Amino acid sequence: MRNFVFILLYFLFSIFKIESKDIEGNAERGSELFKKNCTACHSIDLEKKMIGPALSGVTEKRSREWLHKWIVNNKLLRKSGDKEAIDLYKEYGNIEMNSFSQLSEQQIDDILYFIKNPIGDTKKKENLKIIDNGINNNENEIIETQFLIKIIVFGFSLLSIILLWILYRIKILTKLLNENDTIFKQQEKKRKNFLKISILFLSNFLDSFFLKKKRVVYFFCCFFGFLFLLIGYEIWVFLIGIDVNKGYKPKQPIYFSHKIHSGINGIDCQYCHSTAKYSKVSGIPSVNVCMNCHITINEYKGDYIEKGKNREEYNEEIQKVYHSVGWDPEKREYSGKTRPIQWIRIHNMPDFVHFDHSQHVITGKEMIKKSKKVDLVCNACHGEVQNMDQVEMSNDFTMGWCLSCHRKTEIDTKNKYYIEHFPNVQQEKNKTVDMIGGTECAKCHY
Repeated sequence: MRNFVFILLYFLFSIFKIESKDIEGNAERGSELFKKNCTACHSIDLEKKMIGPALSGVTEKRSREWLHKWIVNNKLLRKSGDKEAIDLYKEYGNIEMNSFSQLSEQQIDDILYFIKNPIGDTKKKENLKIIDNGINNNENEIIETQFLIKIIVFGFSLLSIILLWILYRIKILTKLLNENDTIFKQQEKKRKNFLKISILFLSNFLDSFFLKKKRVVYFFCCFFGFLFLLIGYEIWVFLIGIDVNKGYKPKQPIYFSHKIHSGINGIDCQYCHSTAKYSKVSGIPSVNVCMNCHITINEYKGDYIEKGKNREEYNEEIQKVYHSVGWDPEKREYSGKTRPIQWIRIHNMPDFVHFDHSQHVITGKEMIKKSKKVDLVCNACHGEVQNMDQVEMSNDFTMGWCLSCHRKTEIDTKNKYYIEHFPNVQQEKNKTVDMIGGTECAKCHY
């Protein structure tokens, strides 16, 4: 009878029990939501442990309902006495996870679906293909180099054979000449006669040319005058080119690709160079700015790889940043030992020149963009930095270059600076910077 009751209860439970809802969502939307909300504590790899646990397989370990409660308000879940929630909280040093009550039920499902079905697997395969292609390209380059060496060796061998044949023919010729001494003497007489005739002709020509002294003086004046002008021009070109370093791009202690950061990932110039807008100099960002992102990004996973480089090289540069700031990615803590990065300055105005970034970035922003036909005011002077793997000096930065810009660039009559300091300027049109003192010496040299 007792067994019958148990069987009956089990049968009823199996009929009326409510199955937990399966996780259904969009992996791509989940990936974006994960990057925005979760990567501060959890690795996008899902298999790596960071501040929070590795999330790979979490949808199999715990139910959808429990995960929803934990994500929305884990503190409330712990207060309810849930053992799993309390144990997890203690396991990670009583560090409380942020609550995400702003996320809808569908958004949480999207995140969980992404964790269950990570879309990164296909990208990893694509990246492996890129690396394999890079290896194949390297192998092809090695084969081409070996083939070139073989061609060079063959060429030298052929040249050696030709030289040996020439030497052999010379030997035969000298032998024949020795045997026919009389013929050789006759040829020698003809040669001497030819030299005598040539010398006689040259002497007659020189006598006739230098017969008049005026012609000689005129010739030497022209020659030395031309020589003097040529030397003067070369000296002028040399002096005017001193400290004009267009194209200068030194090798930095840490390789930093502006194309990856600014171009592909769209990081604003002023996020790193924050003082460019309100200060005289643009400034070099501290390593703390780098760590705002790289505290969670410990390896490069982008699709773009510069020609001649590979993914491991990019990862080594990230490790250099960690070494500089004293960050241990395994322990997730700072050691306290910092090592300053000796960046090599590229753009450096002379001490006798006063240049204010803020005046150009704020006051002249719109008109500089219009005059230089660029989308970013930074590009007007520094070139298309967002497309540069290695930054270089793209313009001359001479006084003439600056003055020509002041003569072409109009002033922005709607800007507060001109409204306050040049109240009458709004009544005039097509007024350029040089018309309000933009070419005066004291503007830049004081």
